Amino acid sequence: MDMDLAYANGAFIADAASYPPKWQADAAAFREGLGARARLGLAYGPGARQQFDLFLPEAAPRGAVSFIHGGYWLAFDRSLWSHLAAGVLARGWACAMPSYTLAPDARISEMTQEMVAATAAISAQVAGPMVVTGHSAGGHLSARMGCSDVVVPGVVRVVPISPLSELEPVSQTKMQEKLGLDAAEVAAESPARLPLRKGVQAHVWVGGQERPSFLWQARLLSENWGCDWTVSPGKHHFDVIDAMQDPNSGLVEALVGGL
Repeated sequence: MDMDLAYANGAFIADAASYPPKWQADAAAFREGLGARARLGLAYGPGARQQFDLFLPEAAPRGAVSFIHGGYWLAFDRSLWSHLAAGVLARGWACAMPSYTLAPDARISEMTQEMVAATAAISAQVAGPMVVTGHSAGGHLSARMGCSDVVVPGVVRVVPISPLSELEPVSQTKMQEKLGLDAAEVAAESPARLPLRKGVQAHVWVGGQERPSFLWQARLLSENWGCDWTVSPGKHHFDVIDAMQDPNSGLVEALVGGL
């Protein structure tokens, strides 16, 4: 199997190049509209990318949802996704969006530890339970926040969206030139090989029109963790996250329902 083809998303999405500029514009407009309820550039460490944005609901927050961005650990930052906070804000939850150091400047194991630090910093800002979600590579990192080998304060639920839960196939792509995965890191950083931490709920989400490799990754994690998974009909890798803007969507319900 050609692993580069198996993990190529944009090549199978119509007008794929139009998505990042739209995300950037929608995110900027959302931040501007939120005014003082958008707290930007809060530090969780000394690194240039070790910052998060925090978006607050109108009343005291019920807790916090942290969204970790994707980009195959190689691209993007928190600034493209602010608008995705709309759904949980409407349900009374704060939403935090951290950036993290990208490869090759950091290994995936180091990104995991950055997200542990970010999660602790977000918990210090917002009282109550925390839900960690993320998309694609961010789905991987959000899943890691639910694994038994990490200690993260306040996390009660993880909702990985289109996660990369098994890293062995990724190490067989051209991305490996920058990721530099070895066998030990693949084993230690693949959530599908690790137990879900006791007391943490999990729900895996994926688009029905995603590449078969992503459907496999999502199902593998849900089966190994024994948790629910949802295949969102008709959604591909770039629009599966849109439902986060709708407080009545199934995805937002998976994030904060019952908490």
